[in-house]
Amino acid sequence: MSSTLTWATLRQVKCDELEGAADGWGRAANRADAARDRIEKQLLNGLRETQRGEAAEAAVGRLRRLARNFQYVYTECGLLRTALNSLAHEMKDQQRALRDALDDATALGFTVHADGSVTYPEAGEGLIGDGPLQGGTASGVAGPGLVAPSGLVAPNPNRAKAQDIADRVVRAVRAAAETDWRYADILRKLKAEEGLRVPDATWTDAAADAAAVRDAAGGYLEKAIPLDATPAERKEWWARLTDEQREEYLAVYPDRIGNLDGIPALVRDAANRDNLRLLIGKLEGLDDDAAATKLVALREIDRQLQAVPRAGDPPMYLLGIGDEGNGRAIVSYGNPDTSRNVAAYVPGLNTSLDEEFSKDDLKRAFDTAKGARYHDPSSTAIVWLGYDAPQSPDGFSSLAVSADSRAGEGGGAFNGFMGGLAATNENDDPHLTAIGHSYGSRTVGAAAQQAGGIPGVDDIVLVGSPGVGVDRAEDLGVGKDHVFVGAAQNDVVTKIPSKQQSLIGVFEHALAGPAASYLAGDAADRGGDDLWFGKDPASAAFGAKRFRVDEGPPVVGPRGFSIDAHSQYFDPVRDSQSANSIALIASGNSQKVKVEGHR
Repeated sequence: MSSTLTWATLRQVKCDELEGAADGWGRAANRADAARDRIEKQLLNGLRETQRGEAAEAAVGRLRRLARNFQYVYTECGLLRTALNSLAHEMKDQQRALRDALDDATALGFTVHADGSVTYPEAGEGLIGDGPLQGGTASGVAGPGLVAPSGLVAPNPNRAKAQDIADRVVRAVRAAAETDWRYADILRKLKAEEGLRVPDATWTDAAADAAAVRDAAGGYLEKAIPLDATPAERKEWWARLTDEQREEYLAVYPDRIGNLDGIPALVRDAANRDNLRLLIGKLEGLDDDAAATKLVALREIDRQLQAVPRAGDPPMYLLGIGDEGNGRAIVSYGNPDTSRNVAAYVPGLNTSLDEEFSKDDLKRAFDTAKGARYHDPSSTAIVWLGYDAPQSPDGFSSLAVSADSRAGEGGGAFNGFMGGLAATNENDDPHLTAIGHSYGSRTVGAAAQQAGGIPGVDDIVLVGSPGVGVDRAEDLGVGKDHVFVGAAQNDVVTKIPSKQQSLIGVFEHALAGPAASYLAGDAADRGGDDLWFGKDPASAAFGAKRFRVDEGPPVVGPRGFSIDAHSQYFDPVRDSQSANSIALIASGNSQKVKVEGHR
């Protein structure tokens, strides 16, 4: 369309041809996606299983690059499809507004001219004489409310009606011209680099392309996403969509769909794998330390997703990914929709989307899943970094920790996630477990205290806990016999005394962090059952079941200061008792857990 768009041209725009072109790009996107899927699930796996040596490794590398290229084709073709469909959608709106105005003109006997002006006939009665008032022509104003009144009111009753029609015509034409200009700019930028190579810089461009199409297609697609609905309602919304609608959402809004609780796990995984590439491209285009830190984690997660699982290992699913705040990542080992037993682990203080998370925290979920599957093959374990855990170099002296605000916000988000698992699980009565480590146990405690408790959860596991915000296990909503605690003898975090213990509280808050509180804790808390966030979960007063754990390395030993006892609860090598207890609970076999006395 030219910049001199007229209402006659707008009326003749063939939106069905735009939608037909969109369908063609959609078919191209689907073929690219099918090709990528075949490479990743058939060719690569077959090559790794049957071939060895440098030639095989070189072939694997080339196939991976080809799969990435098809992924890029899928992304760009999907963006083209949505851009064209959204353009047609907006044009149809303006055509509808124009048609209504023209129909009104016809019904009144008015004439709409090529320039949009409207001629109306004589009508009414003059102030002098008996004849009707003279007709005239009204010219449209795009924003009639911005035009000052002339002070004279035309007595012909047709005048106001003609002015309204002329204004509606010009508004429809100008809106269509703006739409045309906006989408022309977007479509010009949707172009691929020549050749078969798709470097990181190209993904940076793709991320910008996706953002532009998302902005443009907000009215076409985004408004329909049920962000404020329950997980069950979102599941139903997704089920009602056509295949074509789902494809568009996955192509343009992989970030929204991939992180939407209530959407099936396989869909979230597919969306997040695509969004992962876009995020890597986006962060590649930034030059700051935070982006660099997240990039390391994203690349490591991507590497693990591309690896072929060893025989017996649970498959990996990416249920959430994002760069907001300190970063988001939800990784599942096993399919949470088909497993009878699903455990979600919430990490704690100083956890963010960085290299340590992508290696250590993912391994904790993997070890838990593998241990649980030993007791029941229908078991899955998830690491959930769906909130901003407090970040503090000096530990629990952080005001963010003491204020509890992060736990409250995280608890709400965790409940939404668990509600999504309960909604999409295909078993009649799935067994769900919430696991909180360190400050993550405080987050789980906050989730349990919200109305209705944690959706679907049967058991709660607290390890390395500084307290959970309640003083009794029964206050967590699952019954005290379903609350399990692991607290290593040498874990400093499980001995941080209460904030109300003024002498140590002030000293710890101002100067030394948890280590000093641990070393001096007995002086402030002779009873030993008051921690930073309430009663010690391992105490008799709290009333949970305490399972056996290794005592861990001493805080001060031959090799100097160490807090390693705080981080080995999930490790089947360094603390097999604890890891196996967690696996038993996660697999629905909590009755087999060996308990020990409270402290």
